[in-house]
Amino acid sequence: MNELVHRRTDHGVATITLDSPANRNALSAQLLRELREHLTQSVHDDAARVIVLDHTGPVFCAGMDLKEARSGVTGGQAAHFPALLQQLWSSPKPVVAKLAGPARAGGIGIVAACDIAVAAESVTFAFSEVRIGVVPAMISVTVLPRLDPRQAHELFLTGETFDAHRAARIGLINSAVPADRLDDEVTRYADMLALGGPNALIATKALLAERHTVNGAAAMHDDFERMRRLSEEHFASDEGREGMRAFAEKRPPRWVPQAMNRPPT
Repeated sequence: MNELVHRRTDHGVATITLDSPANRNALSAQLLRELREHLTQSVHDDAARVIVLDHTGPVFCAGMDLKEARSGVTGGQAAHFPALLQQLWSSPKPVVAKLAGPARAGGIGIVAACDIAVAAESVTFAFSEVRIGVVPAMISVTVLPRLDPRQAHELFLTGETFDAHRAARIGLINSAVPADRLDDEVTRYADMLALGGPNALIATKALLAERHTVNGAAAMHDDFERMRRLSEEHFASDEGREGMRAFAEKRPPRWVPQAMNRPPT
């Protein structure tokens, strides 16, 4: 199998690149496994002070690999995805997400789990789960601490697409910049992070993670386990299976009222 995630370390920055453009960097079991391995290696790389999460292709991450999910191959996803989110959230080294393209569903969970996220102005986001009959369960553990509750209710329940400027206003990302300034903005953050003392950064990250997680890491692990069960229940439900079929067939799911029948966005 070709590697779907690559890593390089240069001038104190470990860059981890999602490289599965054929399926819009969807979270297949292989991609999740490789991403976790590269994160672990970056944390233990003494030459790396900062981790940047990058991507190839026009999409940062389309969320879960629905082709795998439709085929029933979800064990790898279910095992690795919550572990990945917790690994990003609790990484002792700062993690910066760099988005040159859209993020959907699980991809937004990854963005929220990073310490800093920068996106090109053209990037869009959507919590698209409800539109295919599933629940944004696992990503809620990292996304909800970032968002105002009103914004979370609106965007989780409607699945509406929103732009990078709104994502910055509601706290999902830190900065939305013109596409030709994206590299410079990521470098600016990475350079600022590298000015911090390594041990001070580790301690400060631990403090922030604790403050944003009720009752600490053990409770976060329990939250992910509960959300994993909820997610699997809905992916396996009749409604979830119909939603994924409809998405693959580019038609509205059966529950959409006839007057609204139009292809999903």
